[in-house]
Amino acid sequence: EDLRSHYHAVVYAIGTATDRRMGIAGEDLQGSHAATEFVAWYNGHPDYHGLEFDLLNARRVAVVGNGNVAMDVARMIALAEGELRVTDTADHAIDVLCEAGVEEVVILGRRGPAQAAFTNPELREMGELERADVLVDPADLELDAESQAWLDSEQAHRTNKLNVEILREFAAQQPAGKPMRVRFRFLVSPVEILGDEQGRVRALKLERNRIEGGRAKGTGEFEELECQLVFRSIGYTGQPVADIPFDESRGLIRNDGGRVLDDHDQVCPGEYVTGWIKRGPSGVIGTNKKDSQDTVTKLIADAQAGKLPQPAHDDIDALIAQAPHAIDWRGWECIDAVERDAGQPHGRPRVKLVKWDDLRDAAKGAATS
Repeated sequence: EDLRSHYHAVVYAIGTATDRRMGIAGEDLQGSHAATEFVAWYNGHPDYHGLEFDLLNARRVAVVGNGNVAMDVARMIALAEGELRVTDTADHAIDVLCEAGVEEVVILGRRGPAQAAFTNPELREMGELERADVLVDPADLELDAESQAWLDSEQAHRTNKLNVEILREFAAQQPAGKPMRVRFRFLVSPVEILGDEQGRVRALKLERNRIEGGRAKGTGEFEELECQLVFRSIGYTGQPVADIPFDESRGLIRNDGGRVLDDHDQVCPGEYVTGWIKRGPSGVIGTNKKDSQDTVTKLIADAQAGKLPQPAHDDIDALIAQAPHAIDWRGWECIDAVERDAGQPHGRPRVKLVKWDDLRDAAKGAATS
């Protein structure tokens, strides 16, 4: 409401920050985590820097999902110390990852390799890991007739076709005997996380799937995959914010091509939405660029047609001044300088500040610089 009263138009680009749960027994056992939390932890998000992941005692880690976030989780666990210490990964995460006792990471997909949502560069990078062999069972790459027909058709994206080619390259390679393994498995769905007497993850119960109509269908064949950590990365959903119209069933802001709609499907003048919170959690940077262009085109058209409301106030600085911890651009530049200066002696892009108070203290340099 405050923003709408100060601007002709507001674009909501808040993303879908909450992970989807698998909805299976054992999901709350110790050692079962959301991939979003793990990613936020190693990237230094202040709200997550205090989380703990028992990578020291885990020998096998299961990552449930076939998208790029699942790949990020697997790759971070598999990176060698030399590969990690030159990055801007948060220091607390580097220390834990370098001491990890993980021997194998298994990436699990409920559908087949043809339907995997990885992008090609991220998948190919897995084959370049310094201390991990990438393993794919050739039998997992034998496509069913339906998947093969779809992959051969014009409906299949080039990304999907190349993903299968890359996976076949991995399957054809002989393991080099590296100390770690990253294993891809397809057509399996977790149906239960099994725990030990202490309430910690000990295994995943998996059901074998087949493809029907492009979807994964359980076959009634089950197995157990011994593991000590499970990360779920099966999609994301949005959360309602303030009084912005929200579609609870889809986890999205209600909209028509980027124009926000109220509960009666009427356009909310001056309110727009873009990105995953507009259309759902799919696509990469290029997808979101086109999506934002579509939204902004509508905003400009509405402005030219005189459909944007006039703001009631024009003193945005006074509104921002009411926020006790507001940081402006100059403050962010001070944070950036502090982090970069800390990283330079170590040949790193930056050393991240991971506590809110440290970030605010760094930003105060803007007042004296």
